[in-house]
Amino acid sequence: MNTLLVLLGPTGVGKTEVSLQIAERLNSPVISSDSRQIYKQMVIGTAAPTNDQLGRIPHYFVGTLEPEDYYSASQFEEDAVPLIENLLQTHSFVVMSGGSMMYIDAVCQGIDEIPTIDEKLRKEIHDLYLKEGLDAIRSRLKILDPVFYNQVDLKNPKRVIHALEVCLMAGRPYSSLRTNPRKERNFNIVKIGFMRPREELYERINRRVDQMIEDGLVKEAWELYPKRHLNSLNTVGYKELFDYFDGNCTLDFAIGKIKQHSRNYARKQMTWFKRDKEINWIDLSNNKLDAVEKSIHLISQCNRMGKKTDG
Repeated sequence: MNTLLVLLGPTGVGKTEVSLQIAERLNSPVISSDSRQIYKQMVIGTAAPTNDQLGRIPHYFVGTLEPEDYYSASQFEEDAVPLIENLLQTHSFVVMSGGSMMYIDAVCQGIDEIPTIDEKLRKEIHDLYLKEGLDAIRSRLKILDPVFYNQVDLKNPKRVIHALEVCLMAGRPYSSLRTNPRKERNFNIVKIGFMRPREELYERINRRVDQMIEDGLVKEAWELYPKRHLNSLNTVGYKELFDYFDGNCTLDFAIGKIKQHSRNYARKQMTWFKRDKEINWIDLSNNKLDAVEKSIHLISQCNRMGKKTDG
C-alpha cells in the first residue's frame, strides 16, 4: 500500500525547504496543508512557497482560492483525500506539508460531518458580530450549546462564530455533531514532525517577520485592506497591520505584535501536535541534509513495519 508522508511542525521551523528536498528524493508531489497559503494575494504574509520552489515539484492547494472564498477543514478533507488516492496510483509517496492542525487531522483521521453554512446565515452572524460584538455571539451560543460554550476558547471570534453558525444551520447543538470518528484511509500514513529548541524557534520567527516586512508585507497588506473583514484575513501578519492602517498603533508596534502572535501560534501548534503519539520528531537544529536523511530512514522503517492509519 502506498504512503502519504505528513510533514508538519510549527510556523517558522523550516518545513518548506526540507519538505521540498524530501519530495524531490521521493519523486512526490506536495499537498499543502496550510489553511492560509491556499489563498491568492497572501503570498508574503503566509510564507507561501516561492515561484522557484513551486517550479521544483508539483504543488496542490497553494494560491488556488480568492480571499473572498469560504473554505474549511471539512472541505479540505473532501478535496484532498480523493486527490491523494488518485496521485498514489502513479506515485509510491505523496508528501503533505504544513502546520494547520485541523487540516492535517481532517486528512489523517477524518472530521465530523458539519453542514455547509449558507451565505445568508453567514452574513447575518457577521453583521451581528460587527454591530453587537463578540459578547452577543457568546450569549447566543451559551443558550444553543452550553456544552461547547464551556469547551471553546471564548476569546477566539472565529471558533465562537463558527459554532453558532453550525447550531443555527443544523438546528442542533454543535457539540452533538462533534463525534470525532476515525475514518479508514486507503493508504499508509507516516507522520514526521520538525522541531527546534524554543529560543531558536522564536528567534527564527522574529527574523522571518523582519524579512517579510523587507519583502513588502506592508504593501501586500495595504492592497488587501479593503477586504479586511474577510475570515481569510483574520490572520497573523495582516490583522496587526490593519490596526496600524486604522491608526490604532505605530508600524513598529504592529510588527512587534506580529512577532508575538506568531510565537504564540507556534506554541499552540506544538501543544496540539504533542498530543499525537504517531508523530516521529526530528530536530532541525542540525543541518537540513541530516534531517532529510533521517526522514528517509524513518519512512523506510515505518513502511517495513507496515505502519498504517488506524480505522
